[in-house]
Amino acid sequence: MQDDVSRRIEAITGERPDQISPLSGGCVDRVYRIHMPSGRDLVAKVGARGQIDGVESGLKLEGFMLNYLSENTQLPVPAVISAESDMLLMPMLETGGGIGTVVQRDAACHVAALHNHTGLQGFGFERDTVIGGLYQPNPWTLKWSDFFRDQRLMHMGQEALRVGHLPATVLSRLTHFCEVLDRWIEQPYRASLIHGDMWTGNVLSAHERITGFIDPAIYYADAEIELAFTTLFGTFGDAFFSRYHELRPIRPGFFEERRDIYNLYPLLVHVRLFGGSYVASVDHTLKKFGY
Repeated sequence: MQDDVSRRIEAITGERPDQISPLSGGCVDRVYRIHMPSGRDLVAKVGARGQIDGVESGLKLEGFMLNYLSENTQLPVPAVISAESDMLLMPMLETGGGIGTVVQRDAACHVAALHNHTGLQGFGFERDTVIGGLYQPNPWTLKWSDFFRDQRLMHMGQEALRVGHLPATVLSRLTHFCEVLDRWIEQPYRASLIHGDMWTGNVLSAHERITGFIDPAIYYADAEIELAFTTLFGTFGDAFFSRYHELRPIRPGFFEERRDIYNLYPLLVHVRLFGGSYVASVDHTLKKFGY
């Protein structure tokens, strides 16, 4: 495998790598650190060729999403050297710092600026994407609660049921909850571009600043769904939200109710991938809202 990766990188860059070593963090694809004779380090993500439910391989699509963010926003993301169906080649970003108070405030500035990039066609995206290697449909939809219900909660709930990870009784409760989403989900003034998979493993920092956001799953949404996801696994806390609120005020009711509702989507993604305790988390949220 590494010999093949080395040959392909030489064909792309004109340099034969000095060393290739595995990196941790690749949940779907294999990730390698590539040391080049010129002294620069690259990152190669390697996966299988093919499609996911008719969508081109996640690596080529990931390259497209990184380029979209680079060309349309100021969000720091790695440049794309090459994006093919089974290999994505990027420069190695500096890392080594944690996500402390200073970094969180820096992240808030970047995320708020990203969310200020708004779309006029509605909620969704110009093409379907993937999240965690899973198909993520993005048909343009005018009403946010309709998009969130059909393309996020019900889609992923049905996928989790299909692979045997979500009990039919829980999907039935989710379906009934989705029928009354408008009790809690408001129509945003505009759709915001979001990173879509913003958890600790996808946020890189060094020297108390953000160096890059990786592994995007972009689409236009209510920005609150991104804010919610950052709390699910403790990525950001008070320092982030305090600074973000200064830049983009957070509407009342987010922390009390909508955060838990929006986090049903990443929980269902984890149910589809892993099952187990994530089903109990979905169950807990549904019970909180009476379903």
